[in-house]
Amino acid sequence: MRASEGPLYFIVTEGLRSAERQAYLVAHGKSRTLRSRHRTGHAVDLAVVRDGVAMWDWPSYALLARIVKAAAAELDLPVEWGGDWQSFRDGPHFQLPWATHPGGEDVFPPRTTEPA
Repeated sequence: MRASEGPLYFIVTEGLRSAERQAYLVAHGKSRTLRSRHRTGHAVDLAVVRDGVAMWDWPSYALLARIVKAAAAELDLPVEWGGDWQSFRDGPHFQLPWATHPGGEDVFPPRTTEPA
């Protein structure tokens, strides 16, 4: 990954999500939609790590966003950062835009209690 070549160490904290995980996050105020790009594999949450500790502060998010956006621009890949959103700022969140990467199919179908 081009961004990992930069001066900052970061980790993926969450990528692809099940319907159950997304519903849990909405119920606990960590997300506002069940139609998340995480459900289709088009989003990732990242965290800056310093001295073995994940950093959750806005200056760390802003620095990481600059690095990820620059790497995406070099590759001519559109990327959206949740920290740029006005209604629900989400610093760790990066996603491919709906307009250029529609892919609306859930990767994990909802679980069922019916026998297989």
